[in-house]
Amino acid sequence: MDTGFWQAFLAALALQAGYNSALVAVGAGLLGAAAGAGGTFLFLRKRALVSDAVAHATLPGIGIAFILMVMLGGEGRSLPGLLLGSAVSATVGLFLVEWIARRTRLPEDAAIGAVLSVFFGFGIVLLTVIQTMSSGRQAGLESFLLGSTAGMLYADAVTIAVGGALCVGVVLLLRRPMTIVSFDPDWAAASGVSVRGVDLAIMGLVMAVTVIGLKIVGLILVVALLIIPPVTARFWTERTERVVWIAGALGGAAGYLGAALSASAPDLPTGPLIVLVSFGLFMLSLLLAPVRGVAAALWRHRRFQHDVHRRQGLLALARREAIFDRLTLKVLRREGLIRPDGVETPDGAAQAAKVLRDEKRWDVARRVYRDETIAGRYDGLTSIEAVLTRDEIAELDRRLGPPVSVGPRIAGAVP
Repeated sequence: MDTGFWQAFLAALALQAGYNSALVAVGAGLLGAAAGAGGTFLFLRKRALVSDAVAHATLPGIGIAFILMVMLGGEGRSLPGLLLGSAVSATVGLFLVEWIARRTRLPEDAAIGAVLSVFFGFGIVLLTVIQTMSSGRQAGLESFLLGSTAGMLYADAVTIAVGGALCVGVVLLLRRPMTIVSFDPDWAAASGVSVRGVDLAIMGLVMAVTVIGLKIVGLILVVALLIIPPVTARFWTERTERVVWIAGALGGAAGYLGAALSASAPDLPTGPLIVLVSFGLFMLSLLLAPVRGVAAALWRHRRFQHDVHRRQGLLALARREAIFDRLTLKVLRREGLIRPDGVETPDGAAQAAKVLRDEKRWDVARRVYRDETIAGRYDGLTSIEAVLTRDEIAELDRRLGPPVSVGPRIAGAVP
């Protein structure tokens, strides 16, 4: 990429790439924030596929709205009219999924598959019919499949920005009941919360985000914007409420950065760029998240291996056993517990005696306390001081008697 691209990208980030580009970037950011926060509740409720059904159910509404506006003398491509039609169609599809799941023996995923395929097929037929019409400015109507901001008007950008802001406001107002229902619907019902009502509110929010995002992201890719940010946020926290805010921030960042990239390279579509940025954030989180990331998991595994080899080596030193494992010897040498010739250092002797003493303490503790909680916390690596109090350890030492001192030990030889 040349210098001109980066200059254009920085200008787009600073909202200096033109008034319309600035509106698209702000609208995409608000849409991403609403999609990330709203999609979190679908993710927590394990109903991610519902967003796919809602998105595909919007297509017939777009076609029907276009035909009706043309029949009434309009041009057919008025964005508010198309969004209204898609909202009505998505609502019908949503209630149809719920009705099939509640009133028949079909599982929800089968209902979603049926509604998704039928509505999407009907929408494609309508788009084909529209292309044969002689009026209505139907060119570019297929952009609702993958999104396009190339022909977006000022009024369209304002509609998307306002709609995204309203969706963010709904999340702020209803986040507590939606979080409770998503986390534990049985407890929510016992507390007097209308689980079905909250579920419908979540579905309504998802439907609103889907309809608003049709112009920017398209009905096929908006599902990714609803699901990827919550999944990404899950890598960074264990608390449900934090997932909502992190997902909203990640979705907003993906929308804003994707729109800025599209403004910097007009030949690249906005919707796919937004999804690719969101996926990039997902990959970074997958690799670098401090608790649940791949790098953290690898570090914990290596640390566990190190601790196991260290403990086994110290026990072998304390029991005057030979150590043949090269990694164990390497760990002991690296920590200064044995010398290069295999003889233990004073620090190694002290730590070996401590590890052996703790092993004997645990044996006595199991007999004395007979407590499954205490026994369950012993993994061979947890310090006894982290489980028992000083008085309890002193009582164990009294039962064991004074430690027996031995002479120097050699790591690689049997005495």
